[in-house]
Amino acid sequence: MRPHAAVQNSLQGIALVNKPKGLTSHDVVGFVRRTFKMRRVGHAGTLDPMATGVLVILLGASTKLFDEFSAFDKSYRATLKLGLKTTTADITGQPLLERPYDGITEETVRRTFLQFTGDIEQKPPMVSAVKHQGERLYRIARQGKTVAREARRVRIDELRILKCCLPDVEFFMSCSKGTYVRQLAEDVGEVLGCGACISQIERTKVGPFDIKDSVTLENLNENHIFKWPY
Repeated sequence: MRPHAAVQNSLQGIALVNKPKGLTSHDVVGFVRRTFKMRRVGHAGTLDPMATGVLVILLGASTKLFDEFSAFDKSYRATLKLGLKTTTADITGQPLLERPYDGITEETVRRTFLQFTGDIEQKPPMVSAVKHQGERLYRIARQGKTVAREARRVRIDELRILKCCLPDVEFFMSCSKGTYVRQLAEDVGEVLGCGACISQIERTKVGPFDIKDSVTLENLNENHIFKWPY
C-alpha cells in the first residue's frame, strides 16, 4: 500500500523513513527535527543501531498516534549465525560461547523454526527497551548485568528460510508487536544446541506500510509527509 503525500502547513502527519545502519531511532528523530525545524517529532517502534528498514516517524499532533502505530504487526528479513552466542544476541556483542554446528542441516533448522510459529512465550532480550524496576534493560546490560525477565506471549505468523548457507540462515518473519528477532535467533540456537545470534536485520513492513514506500534520510522532504488515515 503506497501512501499519498499530503502536507499541511503545520507539518502534522507521518513519514516513512528507511533507517540506515549505525543510527539509533533517536538519532533519526533528531535528524527530522533539524530538517523540518520543529521539536514535536517522535517514532513508533524502535530499531537498534545495527537494524535497517521501516521506521514510522510521527510529526506534530500525529505524535498522539503512537499507541496505534506501535501496535501494528511487523515483518523482518534477517540473518542468524549458528555457533555463536553473544552478550547482545547479535554480532556486535562480546562472544559468550562458540560451539560447532556439525550435524545441523537446513532441514534441521526448518523443523526448529516450526517450533516458533504461532503463539509462543518469549523473554525480552537484555538489550531491549523493556523496563525492569523502572530501568531500561539495555541500560542494565551496558553495566554487564543480567536480570530475570518474565516471558511474554507473542505471535509469529510466518517464519521461513530464504537462504541457507550454514552457518548463516537468512529468513523472513511476520509477527505481532513485542516480538524480538534477536531473541528468536538466540532461542533457535538453544534448541539446536550450538547457539546463534543475529548478523543482519531489516524491518520490511509495519502494519500497512511497506519498505518500498519508505524514503532515505537524505531524500526526506515535506512531500513525504502524509495524513493518517489516508
